Amino acid sequence: MSNTKVLPLLEPVEGQGVVPCCPPLTERPMTAEEADTAARMFKALGDPVRLRLFSAVASHEGGEACVCDISDVGVSQPTVSHHLKKLKEAGLLTSERRGTWVYYRVEPSVLAAMGALLAPRVAA
Repeated sequence: MSNTKVLPLLEPVEGQGVVPCCPPLTERPMTAEEADTAARMFKALGDPVRLRLFSAVASHEGGEACVCDISDVGVSQPTVSHHLKKLKEAGLLTSERRGTWVYYRVEPSVLAAMGALLAPRVAA
């Protein structure tokens, strides 16, 4: 008996959030478009600096992080900005400018969708 729980995908709030990219891998074969979207997400996370930045934002208190709080990842500030831009383009982060600083968030629907994508098939 498995203790695995399949969590439902969270629906994004109107005007914010990200629509889940694709169904779980075990549900059905992906379409070319779904595979392209998922590949962009995983490619963005395939870089160690991007993965650290994504983790820093996702684990930051309050669910969002100012760029000033997460930029110490061993690369220059312009490189941090480049990596954050790539994460945004892949649909993994959203951002909001507040005065001088930019705050980044990982939407719960993104984490739920990524988890569901890799979830094993649940026996009925």
